[in-house]
Amino acid sequence: MNHKVSEEQIGFYRENGFVVIDEFLDADELETWRRYVGEAVANRGKRKLADGRMVEEDNYYARVFAQRINLWNDHEGMRRLMLDDRLGKMAADLAGVEGIRIWHDQALIKPPWGNPTAWHLDNPYWSFYSRAAISLWVALDDVTRDNGCLYFLPGSHKTATYDNVGIGSNIGDLFNAYPQWGALEAVAVEMKAGSCSFHNGLVAHGAGANMTPYHRRAMTCGYMPDGSTFNGQQNILSPEQVANYEIGDVLEDDGQSPLIYHRSKDYVRFTG
Repeated sequence: MNHKVSEEQIGFYRENGFVVIDEFLDADELETWRRYVGEAVANRGKRKLADGRMVEEDNYYARVFAQRINLWNDHEGMRRLMLDDRLGKMAADLAGVEGIRIWHDQALIKPPWGNPTAWHLDNPYWSFYSRAAISLWVALDDVTRDNGCLYFLPGSHKTATYDNVGIGSNIGDLFNAYPQWGALEAVAVEMKAGSCSFHNGLVAHGAGANMTPYHRRAMTCGYMPDGSTFNGQQNILSPEQVANYEIGDVLEDDGQSPLIYHRSKDYVRFTG
């Protein structure tokens, strides 16, 4: 795994809100990620979460991507991949924070002839607010303009608030909330399979339609800086968890959001 980030990459990320890591996985690692993701997604069926609270429906959103959340919860191979402290250190170095917890992982599989992913921000959906929230996006297939690569608005994380829109059929709804971004030039990020990107939780991004007869597979993970606090939103939390939190409580339940890296602690890479 190409898990060292350079000062140049850190600087680019903080200026633009995203960065690409080419050849993040070697050929054997890529095949392992593909196999584990394939198994974990197949085991879930139409259940987005392991407990079945979210079930895939036949609607526009389902044709944007098949979404399976927190595969580390119920597949041992995905647990080994997602709890790897090397990923946590990369995220912490890029974001400039002391510790990193998993908020949620997601397999995002755009189907053949799949709908575009509307412009949106990640962090406003989640149960905490942080300008240092960060996501990993791993390409399991070659990702191109033809099959739905990511697009970013560089620097938009600097002026974003926590206003957001849903991922719906009008891909430009976000610009109603942020009209000042309408003149920005979007950057398309094409990647070879095994490469990855990291992006800030407040950078505007979306993805094109899949104009091919093949699936476009990606494995992602949203990370929460250690010490983040509850903002009142449920997101992936259970009703019981929400009932036990008050706004401002620190989200530090390792069963829900495991701490995978902290600079003050000694870590041995998770091996199962």
